[in-house]
Amino acid sequence: MKRNVKNNVWWLGKIDWELDKFHGDDYSVNNGSSQNAYLIQEEKTVLIDTVWRPHSTEFLDNLKKEVDLEKIDYIIINHGEVDHSGVLPDLMKLIPDTPIYCTANAVKSLVGQYHQPDWNFNVVKTGDTLDIGNGKQLVFVEMRMLHWPDSMATYMTGDNILFSNDAFGQHFACEELFNDKADQCLLWEEAIKYYANILAPFSPLVKRKIEEIVGLNLPIDIIAPSHGVIWRDNPMQIVEAYAKWCDDYQEDQITVVYDTMWDGTKKLAHRITQELGKLSPDTKIKLFSIATTDKNDIMTEVFRSKAIAVGSPTVGQDILSSVGGWLHFLKELKLKGKKAAVFGCYGWSGEGNKVLRGLLTEAGFDVTDSEIKCNWNPTEEVLEEAKAVAESLV
Repeated sequence: MKRNVKNNVWWLGKIDWELDKFHGDDYSVNNGSSQNAYLIQEEKTVLIDTVWRPHSTEFLDNLKKEVDLEKIDYIIINHGEVDHSGVLPDLMKLIPDTPIYCTANAVKSLVGQYHQPDWNFNVVKTGDTLDIGNGKQLVFVEMRMLHWPDSMATYMTGDNILFSNDAFGQHFACEELFNDKADQCLLWEEAIKYYANILAPFSPLVKRKIEEIVGLNLPIDIIAPSHGVIWRDNPMQIVEAYAKWCDDYQEDQITVVYDTMWDGTKKLAHRITQELGKLSPDTKIKLFSIATTDKNDIMTEVFRSKAIAVGSPTVGQDILSSVGGWLHFLKELKLKGKKAAVFGCYGWSGEGNKVLRGLLTEAGFDVTDSEIKCNWNPTEEVLEEAKAVAESLV
């Protein structure tokens, strides 16, 4: 069922309360999500994006109730990823000649995924426009690498709506649809998690793109992303948040993460956490076991932090695979301006700290000289070394 966004613009998507993972198993979804598609019914009828293929039948049934498919004049695909384009193969079987407007890179991704080079593709770039009648136009803005090379946003004049696709979204189910109706704590937690885990690697591009959008001097009354809430109450607040998050963001927070085999490294992690709390009582201190806590939730806290401490025992002259995999993900995010310290126990050879130090340096962290390298289980004397590690991070 369509729901009104503004005037002749309608939401027509899927609120997916049961979704618990995304990008395969790579992104955890704690509060459901949505795939937002939009229908514009001016003199021209325009469909902006679709939904994920598993919901194709439901989406098409709803679309048919609202509009004669033959009367859809244009389809806009802001981004070719399957959660936005998944219904296209079924839709194009029904209206095969309908023009599809997208970027040149989106043509590549759509053809690569669906193998239909004969679809009626119309390539657009930043500044191109499409007249939809009643004095209104769609203006296209390329959003390259936010978060695919094919991404773009579409701005609707007259109603001043920015259809931003993945930018400014969240994996968050909100039946009420709009930001002013949502639980604000959950909304902002999911917004920063989405940025930290998906868009953080592209922060320099986010910064330039925000400057470009602001420089266009377009009045924006609504930001309508492809996941989560539609921003109608002070929509620029999410743009302002992105402007902070993309600029080497950090709060007064330190996060300690670790995995352990026989609890020796765990003891070090807990002692470092205690010493941090004593040394800087106003600083938020977070402690997570990589083995038992969702990696995306940990990474959100790392994104907030000004410093981290990472621990692993030495295993086979290396570190635990759980920590190694997590650090590989950390490197992908390309965070900047943060400190790190390392710690861990060992029985025989003790290479773990060296490995941690190297991987954190590769990930862009300023690794402190202070560390704890403990042979076997920590004694009270070894635990006292946590003070120096804490001091190096505060």
